[in-house]
Amino acid sequence: MLLESIAFIIATTLMYSAPLIFTALGGVVSENAGVVNIGLEGMMTLGAFVGAAVGYFANDAWIGFLAAGAAGGALAFFHALACVTFLADHIVSGIAINFIGPGLSLFLSRYFFDGATQTLSLSLDAKIPRPLNGVFEQNGFFDMVFNQYATVYLALFLVAFLWFILYRTRLGLRIRAVGEHPKAADTLGINVLRIKYLAVITSGVLAGFGGAALSVAIVSRFSSTLVSGQGFIALAAMIFGKWKPVGTLAACLLFSSAQGLTVYLGRGDLQRMLPMPSQLLATIPFLLTLAVLIGFVGKSRPPAADGIPYEKE
Repeated sequence: MLLESIAFIIATTLMYSAPLIFTALGGVVSENAGVVNIGLEGMMTLGAFVGAAVGYFANDAWIGFLAAGAAGGALAFFHALACVTFLADHIVSGIAINFIGPGLSLFLSRYFFDGATQTLSLSLDAKIPRPLNGVFEQNGFFDMVFNQYATVYLALFLVAFLWFILYRTRLGLRIRAVGEHPKAADTLGINVLRIKYLAVITSGVLAGFGGAALSVAIVSRFSSTLVSGQGFIALAAMIFGKWKPVGTLAACLLFSSAQGLTVYLGRGDLQRMLPMPSQLLATIPFLLTLAVLIGFVGKSRPPAADGIPYEKE
């Protein structure tokens, strides 16, 4: 019983970590290039809708997943346009994105789904597959833990890939140089504006993937309450992870473990033994996020030029 409970919590943690990892890595890319992106929530929400809607009409979750990334990237382009080209305040622009993303998602949902605020569910055959299904003994410990959606393994691979790009390639060096000292990077011939645009749009693509990891894998449809602050938790994970891919991964696993614990405590058998209001259980991930930020945010140092508009002289 204990082993089964542990496996259930680990499996749920991994499942819910994928949307956070995708989205938080988007923040890592953007802010390492010096552009604060608190609009991850809005980009994630739009990605969740587009992924579910396109996946439903195409009857293919992977097409929906790619479309979600494109939608998130398109919304991020406007954030880059405001912050990089027109030197708008990054926080104000991000807040606007967080209004536009959910609002546009609800409008399109009502338009394409006969006034409904949620999409129709993908068929079981059209969902994101589980690549290790059948590899381990059914309902065994390893089967419960590792029989995850492909998006989980894609997110984990992306952490290693992004670490390699940022710290082992010329492009990564340029991204970090632009985030630390854009004027010095400019004098060395680096196109600062191009790097910033590339980083912000990439962050939107990843946030869109994060939304799709919810809507075409875990839930198989979009609803107005699907994302519900996951973008802000991903933003907190990025800060707790000190704007680095590996640290961000650890933070995402910590925060998603709170979600796993919430799901575990909300199971019917436990509720009969230890009744807890569902509203109280739902606050656990956010309380953990708040506690972590209070305890560690002052110890984290962002890139030196993060959030500072750069105007080429």
